[in-house]
Amino acid sequence: MYLSKTEAAVLPTTLVAGPRRPPQPAGRRRIWPLLGPAFVAAVAYVDPGNFATNFSGGASFGYTLLWVIVAANLMAMLIQSLTAKLGLATGRDLATNCREQLPRPVTRGLWLQAEAVAIATDLAEIVGGAVALNLLFGVPLPVGGLITAVVAFVLLAAQSRGHRPFERVITGLLLVIGAGFAYTLVGSGVDMGGMASGMVPSFAGPDSLVLAAGILGATVMPHVIYVHSALTPGRYGDVVTAGRTREGRRGLLRAQRLDVLVAMGVAGLVNAAMLVIAAQLFTGSAEQAGSLEGVHAGLGDQLGAGAALAFALALLASGFASSSVGTHAGQVVMAGFLKRHIPVLVRRLVTLAPALLVLVLGGDPTTALVWSQVVLSFGIPFALVPLLWLTSRRDLMGGWVNRRVTTVAGCVVAALIIALNGHLLLGFVL
Repeated sequence: MYLSKTEAAVLPTTLVAGPRRPPQPAGRRRIWPLLGPAFVAAVAYVDPGNFATNFSGGASFGYTLLWVIVAANLMAMLIQSLTAKLGLATGRDLATNCREQLPRPVTRGLWLQAEAVAIATDLAEIVGGAVALNLLFGVPLPVGGLITAVVAFVLLAAQSRGHRPFERVITGLLLVIGAGFAYTLVGSGVDMGGMASGMVPSFAGPDSLVLAAGILGATVMPHVIYVHSALTPGRYGDVVTAGRTREGRRGLLRAQRLDVLVAMGVAGLVNAAMLVIAAQLFTGSAEQAGSLEGVHAGLGDQLGAGAALAFALALLASGFASSSVGTHAGQVVMAGFLKRHIPVLVRRLVTLAPALLVLVLGGDPTTALVWSQVVLSFGIPFALVPLLWLTSRRDLMGGWVNRRVTTVAGCVVAALIIALNGHLLLGFVL
């Protein structure tokens, strides 16, 4: 039987590489080498779309919406933990499970919307990378878009050597983003009283509610729900053997939960830092923070060239890393829903076209970023609802099935995301 690389990657390790040494209890393992898949997913939580919404939120409403970032990050931890567990329990990614468990018309519909999500994702990330190259080197935006696409393609090629090299590269870029905002945060300072008040759930009028929905829509990314479930099968040793015992399952779940906690924690701190910096420096000048170019100029004026450089480098790392993850998501989606695989270069050209069109026609990059988040908000329920349904089925998950409280919490999160993103869409329409 012939298996493509994509199909082989989602099979349990015992079916691909043959028998392996029975895993030791999790407590005896070295923990750090087990981290990685969640860091790939975490990059999508600090993509260029987050830059636009977080800086706009801090500049317009100060610390008021800080609690939204914290809440969205907690939701992200739950969602990414569930999708990682699905991959561990079934040895297959979310898209493949949907194809096997749902009628073909439903599967085709899910595939079409997932492809639309992939295009919107690429739009945000290519545009973000192009803006960063323009700020750093004065590269014209269309040329910057092409450079971002090429670099992302090269980064994705690291997967030919296995998941680990790709994960290391993406984790390194995530750390660059974090270091850039840590440097800027030290310069801007923090109002502890403002942070404390911002942790109390509240809004400052209808506009803040719309922006809160935008922050949530930019934070919970549907494409990484598919990607994360494709990275965990076979990752933590012999899942088939270990998953047969309660202690084995606990050990595997501890490993992936730690991965999610650390990675999503880093992403959450970066998002919070964006809003805090904007609240400290741009409150009262929301128009300047309404564009990435304005934020870059404002940081240079108030904190010096070092802060402006740190912002541009963080934006560049975000565009490069998130674009490569977005392309990988497209591969996972097509292989899972349709059981087909097309060359990465062909897929790259298809998803790149809308982004280059925006840049060539001279569209406003920040506006394009915002509208890409609107399109992404459509895709969240189509990934999250099947995920909850699959992970709550004992006949599919066996001993890995969700506890009742986990399913209830997931349903509450899904309802909140759907309601807030629906409000966001309604706000844009009206």
